Amino acid sequence: MRRFSLPRAGYVEPPMATGRRGGTLPGMDTDRIHPAVRVGHVHLRVADLDRSLAFYRDALGFGVTADARAAGLDAAFLAAGDYHHHIGLNTWESAGAAPPPPGHTGLYHVAFLYPDRAELGRAVQRLLDHGVEPDHATDHGGTVSVYLSDPDGNGVELYHDRPRSHWRDAEGRPVLRADRFDFHDLLPDPSPST
Repeated sequence: MRRFSLPRAGYVEPPMATGRRGGTLPGMDTDRIHPAVRVGHVHLRVADLDRSLAFYRDALGFGVTADARAAGLDAAFLAAGDYHHHIGLNTWESAGAAPPPPGHTGLYHVAFLYPDRAELGRAVQRLLDHGVEPDHATDHGGTVSVYLSDPDGNGVELYHDRPRSHWRDAEGRPVLRADRFDFHDLLPDPSPST
């Protein structure tokens, strides 16, 4: 069995990291991951827990499932529905810190899947109602996405999937597009006044 050096606790350096740039991991003859595996949650280091709670709870609408500050931990957990948490926030190593500068590695964005276009539009309206302006919206073919940043500069994508029939072209290749559009086009029609 090949052993890897451990440059820091909890991180295993793959062989491609010590070789030439653009290297690849050796091929593995193993079973693929089970198709029901999903990303369960994202846990973010933030500079100000209250500010981040206001964004994820108020502007995006996630419910707080646990505020660990009552137990002496500078962390909070939020979810959609009755799941234990989709988002973890903490200031354990980041209280008062600045976001990483552009051009560095790290999280590009976290994406939240909405059930349909109407719910995505409601989410955009909620953002605007809370004074949060999305950066842009993009039609990717199989998905329709709205992009913004949280108060700590973490990228956030809100999106809905089109039906699977839109995900691939006639030859079976994934449809990959990046057609910008005005996110206001997603907003619900105003209710008629009575």
